[in-house]
Amino acid sequence: MRNRIVVVMLAGALVLPVVGATAAAADRRGPVARTESGVVRGAAAGGVDSFLGVPYARPPVGELRWRPPQPAQRWAGVRDAVAYGNRCPAAASTNGPRSETEDCLYLNVQRPAGVHSGQKLPVYFWIHGGGLQNGSSNQHDGSLVVRRTGVVVVTINYRLGAFGFLAHPALTAEAGQSGNYGLFDQQAALRWVHRNIAAFGGDPRRVTIGGESAGGWSVCAHLSAPGSQGLFAAAMIQSGSCANQTLAEAEAGGTTAAQALGCADPATAAACLRAVPAGRLVDTGVTARFVSGVPALPRNPDTAVRTGAFARVPIVIGATRDEGRTFAQGFIGQNRDQYEGFVRATFGARADAVLARYPWPADADTFTAAYLAGAIFTDSGLLAGIGGCANRELTRVLAGYTRTYAYEFAHRTGPGLTPIPGYVWGAGHAAELAYVWPSFDNGTPIAPTFDAAERRLAADMVDAWGAFVRDTRPGSAGPARWPSFSRTAQTMSLRAGGHSRLVSDSDLGAEHNCDFWTA
Repeated sequence: MRNRIVVVMLAGALVLPVVGATAAAADRRGPVARTESGVVRGAAAGGVDSFLGVPYARPPVGELRWRPPQPAQRWAGVRDAVAYGNRCPAAASTNGPRSETEDCLYLNVQRPAGVHSGQKLPVYFWIHGGGLQNGSSNQHDGSLVVRRTGVVVVTINYRLGAFGFLAHPALTAEAGQSGNYGLFDQQAALRWVHRNIAAFGGDPRRVTIGGESAGGWSVCAHLSAPGSQGLFAAAMIQSGSCANQTLAEAEAGGTTAAQALGCADPATAAACLRAVPAGRLVDTGVTARFVSGVPALPRNPDTAVRTGAFARVPIVIGATRDEGRTFAQGFIGQNRDQYEGFVRATFGARADAVLARYPWPADADTFTAAYLAGAIFTDSGLLAGIGGCANRELTRVLAGYTRTYAYEFAHRTGPGLTPIPGYVWGAGHAAELAYVWPSFDNGTPIAPTFDAAERRLAADMVDAWGAFVRDTRPGSAGPARWPSFSRTAQTMSLRAGGHSRLVSDSDLGAEHNCDFWTA
């Protein structure tokens, strides 16, 4: 039987019909919450109430492409919230299939079963990674975190690639800035949480923002972004940095992209770009970075942190032991000449010194070049300041201003992201995600392959993450007490089987050759 479609006017606003609303209203078993846009009905399973695919903004299509997100349209009746919303446009990758659907500004709320409005549980607001180019909230089912720690988890989609980070002089002329649309989406989702999370039993005054990789870049941006202040009480940066670009850099890239899309005339560029089919924009090369020196980010986020001009909330920050191995598979099979050629092309006059620290061994095999390049990527912070000495330095800076807890994910014999026969992933970039978010994978299941020691590590990490969201202190990682770096200059080395332990800052520096890279 077809759903009845009813369009009514309520409080002067258009109220839209909801696809599936009739079926959802007929099912009285799911949990219900009232948002500012209407009532949503989720699903209960395994001790968790999940409200999925809740719109937090209007679809950014047509004239709303490359504009700040607008409030979500209201709906009549009860909206079905039992499936994730559309993924934002992105090319196919290990983070998911290709998407060209611009109607993608949805979030998900998960809470312990039976929680009621006004209960004021702490909230973990998660920003997915993917280089600001891909990824989606549906990779991060928060059920384990909710069930084990009793917090509310919110995961979000935000505009990516050209849709989220294209800057162009014509767009700047319209609004006085351009290029931070993905940041605006994240802020809109945070404001939605501030206004609505109490209806789900969450406390808007106890929101911890967290993210990995590009999600970590996002958290750093929020620390100093004027539009984010007052919307969170703590922060977690996983394998991130404070990466950004200037408006001039972003506009130069956007102008090149516009010319390639046939929108070279400055007078008509904005309208021309908004008429470009989404599929063509997905395939347009744009450097996706936050744009600083504009009203959304008046200061370079990295400079803001280093000068103390940021929200001094409690922070957890960390990285994986072998970040670079995730990005070094292209070196598999390369020989000594090819490896040394890469080093010389990258480091110029310093190449001999780099090769002295990372020499070609006598017992080399087909993976040697990848392991060496991965170590260089990790230790140097060459990849957007992620990992190694760059992360250590950012940790020390943050700890000078606010209570900061440091970790390194050091489990080096896990399953990795995807099977490559013979290749040892070590603790590569994103290796820690499946331990907190069992649904996360890069196309091949990860968490289901964990052994008993790895399942113990997952439990230890989830407990520590949840404790920080609840109390702004991780407390411990298994049996190991986890004090602040600010007080002890010690980092929690996260290891399988209950063997996590503290390591000194000097030992961490030696592990990554920081005497060399910071010289």
